[in-house]
This record gives sequence, structure tokens and C-alpha cells, in this order.
Amino acid sequence: MKTAYEFLKERELMSREVLAAKCGDTVIGLSTEIGDCEVTPLTFEDKEGKEVFWHTASHILAQAVKRLYPEAKLTIGPSVDNGFYYDIDSDVSFSPDILTKIEAEMKKIVKENLIIERFTLPRDEAKKLMEEKNEPYKVLLIDRIPEGSDISFYRQGEFTDLCAGPHLHSTGAVKAFKLTQCTGAYWEGNSQNKMLQRIYGTAYPNKDALNEYLTQVEEARKRDHNKLGRDLELFTTVDTIGQGLPILLPKGARVVQLLQRWIEDEEQKRGYLLTKTPFMAKRDLYKISGHWDHYRDGMFILGDPDDETKECFALRPMTCPFQYQVFLNKPRSYRELPMRFGETSTLFRNEDSGEMHGLIRVRQFTISEGHLVLRPEQLEEEFKGCLDLAKYVLDTVGILEDCTFRFSQWYPNNNAKY
Repeated sequence: MKTAYEFLKERELMSREVLAAKCGDTVIGLSTEIGDCEVTPLTFEDKEGKEVFWHTASHILAQAVKRLYPEAKLTIGPSVDNGFYYDIDSDVSFSPDILTKIEAEMKKIVKENLIIERFTLPRDEAKKLMEEKNEPYKVLLIDRIPEGSDISFYRQGEFTDLCAGPHLHSTGAVKAFKLTQCTGAYWEGNSQNKMLQRIYGTAYPNKDALNEYLTQVEEARKRDHNKLGRDLELFTTVDTIGQGLPILLPKGARVVQLLQRWIEDEEQKRGYLLTKTPFMAKRDLYKISGHWDHYRDGMFILGDPDDETKECFALRPMTCPFQYQVFLNKPRSYRELPMRFGETSTLFRNEDSGEMHGLIRVRQFTISEGHLVLRPEQLEEEFKGCLDLAKYVLDTVGILEDCTFRFSQWYPNNNAKY
């Protein structure tokens, strides 16, 4: 069998820019042997090419960390939208000075141009390998791989990591990179688990492309609402109040007041009925709505949630079950439908501390929220009305062109939280 590299070279599709390939719909490394499939080259211009490039950079980061701090424990290191990260369990605090040391070691690994090799092992041998390397998180991950699946590893020099891949042919292809920050991150995103250190970075095929990206990031940072909002005295945060609980200063409060008056008047013109519902409710309501079973971890709970002998309340994460109680207040006729309920609702969500950012991810916020009760034959027209209202609002405040819309559908085989 031929490798993807050999296949592309025969067809004169191989160049220095090619990072990986696609065999049908599957992304593969250039050294992967292929059967009967259509192979296409991937470069950094392709989304999948970037993902392979950045994932390889995350392995270079992990190798550098293990060289400098052998006692560090590795967890996962995926590619993300603008680069990569690796979550690491270490007693060493990865300060900016430490990140500089790690970057220097990464440059050595790139200069060594280590070949990246894939191999597989049976489950017992895979676990033994990771136990010998003192990587307990990798052992946990191996236990979760379904029986009968390939347990694959990638080796570069002295470093071996559990990984599904694919990767670049060698470390030397990652010519330019930058570690951008280190933050806290709970193992598996669960606040009950250990807090790890997440090192973020980005990488590009050359220094010019990297510098161009870093310049764009710096310009965006200057325009970040988190900075501008404080500079313009729109909002602030206070440590003794808590993360994700911003204080709107007089200017910011006035903006919200004007927006609220405007949206409530606009909704009234469109036939919406204004409601004002409580900020909290007993767990009984959330059990009926399904929030108690599916969203309890994201709610602020007042009382013992497991003691059924005592009342237990929770702050509302959304208004759905409350607004429908307005409809259920008395017997209704089909002639009353559609009924459109609207409310500028203050909501509370128990977000993890690592997720907080300015006014984008907070624990208390206010939105314009609506719920409609209608007959089946009214659905199409009411859906158009909702979309028209959303587009009108976004266009009025000047952000329609920056927005995308997603319609979620129900799938019979994946409806646990629908």
C-alpha cells in the first residue's frame, strides 16, 4: 500500500505547503497508508490543516513541559479556534517567566525536527505504558476508550503521548509559535475535580503570519468591551461581590434602561403581553420543567437539594416555566391563540469561575425573553414573526451583519436533554 505522501507525490499534488491529507472525509497524516479512496492535500489554508498543525504544536508544548518539569502530569491538548492548549497538572505555577522558558525549549524541539510516528497498543499494554510514564490522567482516558477501538499513540523523540491524531510528519514544520496565556481549568470542566493549568498558544508556518495574527489580537484587545466598558465607566466588577456579577455604573445603567424601554415598547407593538415573574421558585417547578434533572449544576440553589422534607428554592436560570404559568392561570380557548409573552428577565447561572469574561459570560444578566403559545397551523407565521423581530433588533443596534443563526432540531436517537 502507498502512503498519502506517495499518492500525492505521484499525482504532483505534493508541495512544501501540504501538511496532511483527506482520505474521503477522514483527515490523515502524510505517512498513513491508504487503500482505495480519494486523497486530497490539506494546507494551512484549510480548516482541517490548521487543526493538524495546531494539534502538533500542542504536543511540542507538552514535550517541552515534560523536559523541564518531569513531574508534571498531562491531560488533554486539543486544537481550538485560534490555536491550541494543553491542560497540565503541576505543582509549578506557569508564570509568564516560566512560559518563556517553555517557549525556548519548544524552539529546541522544532530545531531537532523530530519525526512523529504513530503506533497502536492493546489496552493492557497501553495502560502499562502510561503507568510507567506516571501519567494517571492518560490511564483514565484509556479506560474510557470503547472496547475494540485502536488505542493509538504518537512518538516524537523521547516523548510519547496518547492521541487519536493525526499529526504533521515532523516537529520542524512548526516554524513560528507563541504561548499566549495560562489560566485555571478544572479537569473535565467539573468544579468538583482538581484545578489544572491550561497553557494556551498559537502557531503558524512562518513568523510573518504569526506576527500578523498577534497584531490583530492586540488591536482587538484595545477594542475589547471589557477594557472599553471600564474606561468609559459603563460597568465595573468588585472582588468582594464576586466574578460574573458586574455593577452597572450610571452611564451603563442608563443604556440598559433605554434598551429595556425600547424593546418592551417594540414587543407591545407586535402583540406581546408583558409579564413580571419571580426571581426564584421551589424545586417543584424545576422538576416539572426538567431543569432540575438536566440543568441543576448550572443553578444557584437555596437550601438542601436532597432533603425532600424541607422547602428548597433555586434562582431562575431562564424564565420558561414561569411565563407558561401565566397561560395556565385559567382555562383558555383556542381562539385566544397565539399568546405571546415577553419579559426583560434577570437570570442567574452558576458558571465556573474560569468561564467569566466581562459582560459576555456572567452569573447574573438580563435578556429580552419571549414564550409563545399557539396552534400548530400558526407555527410557520409565528416563527417568521420571531425571526423578523430578532433581525429588526440586531439591525437597529448595528450588529446584524456580525450575527449567525442556528436552528436546533430534535433527533430521535439523541434526545436526552432536548
